[in-house]
Amino acid sequence: MNKVLLIGRLCRDPEVRYSQGENSMAIARYTLAIDRPKNKDGESAADFINCVAMGKSGEFAEKYLRKGTKIAVEGAIRTGSYTNKDGQKVYTTEVLVSQHEFCESRGMSEEDKEARDNALIQGAQTDANGFMNIPDGIEEELPFN
Repeated sequence: MNKVLLIGRLCRDPEVRYSQGENSMAIARYTLAIDRPKNKDGESAADFINCVAMGKSGEFAEKYLRKGTKIAVEGAIRTGSYTNKDGQKVYTTEVLVSQHEFCESRGMSEEDKEARDNALIQGAQTDANGFMNIPDGIEEELPFN
């Protein structure tokens, strides 16, 4: 089985080209930056994964995806190789995207998310054990009993 699920942010706007011929299709290429967990020294790093979306997925990428957009990608790893102009063999790895979805609302900036999270934290009343108190009258809205 060859299946990949990734969540990351686009490093730049997708580069879109159309195939030649009678049934031309969109071929979008973009790079996803995916955060790694912080190491023991508290330093963070990221992996940069090349992705290719074709057909309707390529058209979606061209129309809606932009640098910095956080998306979830489902696809398969595809490897290949070629010989460059210096005669050296170059190996490639990329994700062939079958679908992608947005992971956050379109208009929410990092500052908006941080302000929302801070307001939630500051407005939360906790007891001596650090648990939040549930406000009166919302028991029927909770997803559990």
